[in-house]
Amino acid sequence: MIPAAPTDLFIDGAWRAASDGQTFRVENPATQQVIAKVADASIEDGKAAAAAAATALPAWSRRAPRARAEILRRAYELVIAAKDDLADLITAENGKALADARAEVAYAAEFFRWYSEEAVRIDGHLTLSPSGDKRIIEISQPVGVSLLLTPWNLPAAMITRKVAPALAAGCTVVVKPSRQTPLTALFLARLITEAGVPDGVVNIVPTARDIAVTAELIGDGPVRALSFTGSTRVGSALLGQAAERVLKTSMELGGNAPFIVFEDADLDAAVTGALVAKMRHNAEACTAANRFYVHARVHEEFVSRLAEGLAAMKVGPGTDLSVQVGPMASASARDSLTEAVQSAVDSGGRVLLGGSPMKGTGYYFPPTLIDHVPPTAAVLNEELFGPVAPVVAFDSEDEVITMANSTEMGLGSYVFTRDLRRGLGVAERLESGMVGLNTGIFSDPAAPFGGVKQSGIGREGGRHGIHEFLETKYIATQW
Repeated sequence: MIPAAPTDLFIDGAWRAASDGQTFRVENPATQQVIAKVADASIEDGKAAAAAAATALPAWSRRAPRARAEILRRAYELVIAAKDDLADLITAENGKALADARAEVAYAAEFFRWYSEEAVRIDGHLTLSPSGDKRIIEISQPVGVSLLLTPWNLPAAMITRKVAPALAAGCTVVVKPSRQTPLTALFLARLITEAGVPDGVVNIVPTARDIAVTAELIGDGPVRALSFTGSTRVGSALLGQAAERVLKTSMELGGNAPFIVFEDADLDAAVTGALVAKMRHNAEACTAANRFYVHARVHEEFVSRLAEGLAAMKVGPGTDLSVQVGPMASASARDSLTEAVQSAVDSGGRVLLGGSPMKGTGYYFPPTLIDHVPPTAAVLNEELFGPVAPVVAFDSEDEVITMANSTEMGLGSYVFTRDLRRGLGVAERLESGMVGLNTGIFSDPAAPFGGVKQSGIGREGGRHGIHEFLETKYIATQW
């Protein structure tokens, strides 16, 4: 049973229909059935949300840090209390396995707890100038109304990872969730309101007219910061729009994570790490291992073990607790994987497992393993965003680092080796913002999340995340 969730826009503390009465449909990717009709925000609705956020900003930014912290802590408790309903809702509109949905809810809640603690630790600085003629005072202030654009693949966590630090910093927000997964966002709005967030501080505007609505909010009005998680293509376009008004921007964009297995790696740990790094959240994550580089000495054994592990994963509706791989989130996501597999085969790769969509209802694509992919194959430069694993053999450390870095993406990487000196040395040489060394998971609310090159600007999470919503002010004085 799908939990009841609001389907109206949430603006200035009130639920309302779209100004022109428009709605759009939300589909369950496992059944291809419409599960809800959600209010489709117009440009006028977006402007109303931004105006509400601007009106609420002065009082919220002046609210004592401890008071903001206690509201965020209460939000954490409410999300945890509603964890089962939230997980069921995520599975219904996103398709991921229920175990992954529950893990996401726990991860999402932790951002509220973490930033409830960071809200009271926004620091400043006081020094005497070198000339001795004045004091240099540095203070941090909220940047202002923030527009938060979130994706469909982690519909709860990608919202809390932005909303929590923004609120902790004293900002007010307008959230535009993905049109594929708006119900989770609206459910969170209800919990945030119950936690005590004042009217207008958090506004949620789902829309199928996202290009027009976001362009209006970025191009005019009170928005002073833009935070986006999504594809590099869309992020680049948004940066161009934001440049017109010189908005403060943070971008968490595409990934193409290499997973490197050296000849001295603990293969049990490497295979376990590979299954987690590749397959959690239906392999629809920007941090997912995207291309596997395995030393020639252990290549055959690793591939055999990985194939065994992938083959054992049950595919089906995410609501079945025994299922580990749910449907892809959409028909286009499924179809793009078919094209990627064909591209890998055309370049010389050999499909060992899976390789084509599953027949019947739902957007299912089975775990797929492709061996003997040449290092120059085009598929290695694509973000696959699904359970397709291409494998490349290598002979030397320098060779694999060159291959791993031969992409414009630089979000995450994975390295498996028993040699700590080698592992840390390779981690330093890899052109990525995050590295999992002998682990298949590196995401943590207490750690900085973000990439280099075309994978993003800025960091979310950790002590860094709150600074994306703060500006530094310098005051010169003397006494």
